[in-house]
Amino acid sequence: MVKWWMVRAGDSNELIPEWLDKEVVSIGWSKLGNPLSFQTRERLVEKAHAVFTNEKPGTRIQWASQVWKFSREIQKEDKIITYSKESREYIVGTVTKSFSHNPSIISDYYPNVIGVQWNQKRISRDDLSQGAKNTLGGISTVFRVDSWAQEFESLMQGQGFTTTTTTQDDNDDSADNEVFIQQAMTMLEDAIDKLDAWQMQDLVGGLLEAMGYQVRISPKGPDGSVDIIAHRDAFGFEKPIIKVQVKHRKSAAGSPEIQQLLGANPIGASSLFVSTGGFTPSAKSVAQQNGVKMLDLTELVELVSEWYENMAVERKALLPLRKVYVPM
Repeated sequence: MVKWWMVRAGDSNELIPEWLDKEVVSIGWSKLGNPLSFQTRERLVEKAHAVFTNEKPGTRIQWASQVWKFSREIQKEDKIITYSKESREYIVGTVTKSFSHNPSIISDYYPNVIGVQWNQKRISRDDLSQGAKNTLGGISTVFRVDSWAQEFESLMQGQGFTTTTTTQDDNDDSADNEVFIQQAMTMLEDAIDKLDAWQMQDLVGGLLEAMGYQVRISPKGPDGSVDIIAHRDAFGFEKPIIKVQVKHRKSAAGSPEIQQLLGANPIGASSLFVSTGGFTPSAKSVAQQNGVKMLDLTELVELVSEWYENMAVERKALLPLRKVYVPM
C-alpha cells in the first residue's frame, strides 16, 4: 500500500530548492546520530532524552518519533508532499531511494535523507478543501496524510475535487494543543490571503496603528512606491518615520521594487516591504544590505495574531476573529 507523507521544509523554506535540485527530502535532529543504529523506537527516545535536555520530555519524544517514522516507515513508491510558502503551492514526489544517514548530501544539520523524484505539477493551496488545508497545516515535520491522497491525485490530473469529509489522519500529535494552534494560524493565513489589495493595505495600516503609530494610507489609484507612511506623532516629525510598500499577490517581490521603495520620499525614513508572495533571493539581498524590513505572509499572520486585540474596530472588521482559550 502506498502511503502519503507530509514533510515540512522548515519555517524559512530554504531547503526546497536543494531538495528539488538533488531529488531528495531531508530532516534534521542530527544530535540523535544515525537512527538506523537503534534497534527500537524506545532506544531512540532514550537518546533524545539524553541529547535534548533543554526541551520538554514530550517534545523529545515527538522529535524522536518523527525521525523514527522518517527512517523506518517511509518506503519506496510512497508519496511525499511538501509546501512552498514562497509560492503557496504543494509539491508532490515519489520515493525512489530508501533512507540514508548522509550529512554530505544536504548538510550536517539535515543528515537524514530519502531519495525523491519530484513531480513538475504543483498544487495551489487555494485549490485544496478546507479539511486538507487544516491537516496539512499541522505543526509536525513528518506525518501521514493518506486521507487526502485521492484529492491530491485528482488535482494533479487537472480534475476538480469536491469533498465533505473532515477526517484527519491519525498521528501522535493530533491531540496536542500546538497542533490546534497551528491549524488556527493556517486558517488565519487563508483568511488574510483572501483579502483584496486595498483591504490588505488597510490591514497593514491597522497593524501599525495597533503598534502605536499614526498612519497615512494612500488612496486608491495607480500603484506607487509608497502605500503607507507611519509615524509616532500627529505631525509626523518624530522618528522613526516608516514608509511601507504592500504587495498582495502570488509572485515574489523583486530587487527593483525594493530599490524603488528605498528611493521614494521621505528619503531617510525606515523602510518596510510587505509581500504576501514572498521575496526573490536578489530582493532579500538588497533589503538586507539597505536595512529594509521584509514581511511575508507567514510573518504578517504572526503579527496580526499578536496585535489583533489592539486594532481599531474598523480594521478588525476586515478580518473578524473570535478568541478561543485552550488548556495549557
